Amino acid sequence: MEIGKLKRWVLLIFLVLILNQLILAQNSTPSFINSDGSSFVPKDYFPKFSWDTPPQYFMFQDKERLLTPEQVEFIAARTDFICIEKGHAAGQLGAAELGAKHEVKAFKNVNPDIKVLFYFNSAYAWTYTSYTKNFSKKNINENPELKEFLITDPKTGQLVEHYGAYCFDILNPKFRKWWVKTVAKGVKESGSDGVFIDQMHGNSKFRTEKKPEIEKAMGEMMEALKKKMGTDKILLGNNANNKDARYAYPPCDAVMFENYATARSSKESLLKEWEQMLTNAQEGKISVFRLGVEGTGRRNLKPNMPELSQEKLEFALACYLIGAQPYSYFMYSWGWKLATGPLVNYPEMQKPLGAPKGAYERLSSNAWVFTREFEQASVWVDTEQREARITWK
Repeated sequence: MEIGKLKRWVLLIFLVLILNQLILAQNSTPSFINSDGSSFVPKDYFPKFSWDTPPQYFMFQDKERLLTPEQVEFIAARTDFICIEKGHAAGQLGAAELGAKHEVKAFKNVNPDIKVLFYFNSAYAWTYTSYTKNFSKKNINENPELKEFLITDPKTGQLVEHYGAYCFDILNPKFRKWWVKTVAKGVKESGSDGVFIDQMHGNSKFRTEKKPEIEKAMGEMMEALKKKMGTDKILLGNNANNKDARYAYPPCDAVMFENYATARSSKESLLKEWEQMLTNAQEGKISVFRLGVEGTGRRNLKPNMPELSQEKLEFALACYLIGAQPYSYFMYSWGWKLATGPLVNYPEMQKPLGAPKGAYERLSSNAWVFTREFEQASVWVDTEQREARITWK
């Protein structure tokens, strides 16, 4: 072969290789670095993630009505990852899945990349959806096939109730089949990008002797749901890092740490959750770190909660930032309603953050003071004294 032709062939091959690399770079999903130096490569159906500002997750409901366009704009400007809670707009539209469907469309009109989750409970038979309306006290006796899906107190013969709802019997194979089909249907009909599954304990407290069996059944049900929904749908399990959800954890794409009160966020608990957030990241799972307003809980809310939440934000945000990994999101509220935090403007949440420069540092092995550096912020927190300081650069 002539020298000139050989050079042209070599040049052509080189150009083809460069072109292939460019195509692969464009099509590949970006990776992030976990605090231990390992890589986090997100699945292509995950929400977008950025360290530009503190990454937020929103979850809310107004049982009476839909969001206004202004409220949709407000939330969509602050996050790419939300869940429409269990009873949203049921009063206005008649069924919660219709509320979710409307809001999915509304949010995606504003931000096509936003990921919106449907809500469903795996323990309590809330009646807000058309799929579950017959679990009400009024209708349950007229639906014996559904009544079989509920736990009965062997002493009284009455259906077990909790928070005003009947309790699902996860040990019933027919129930598990119905539940998986129903949840997948809700995700599909609402147009959601996945589902938030609440209460993953399987009501084992009512049948402690069957706890191991219940835990395994929960795992089987979550595996079946993930398969039924499709591999491109997000499965978020609330408190799926808990020991009683260990069989349900593997199929989950995401896990929430639901710290709804100070009792749930002791210094020991926070340290454990930071470790679990790293475990989640190593497994390629999303973490949602939810911390309630410091000093409040379900039964001791104050009349000035929006202002109080502003005052208490620094500690909650610092606790999140100390343990945050790629695809870790922060949720801050004093409840699950639209009026309990999602519409409060927190200027700190819009400040430039930047990626973490490394893992957190602990003052000493027996101290509860932790620090961590980000590109645009320095974080200091004492989880024993419940004090924190974030210095924005």
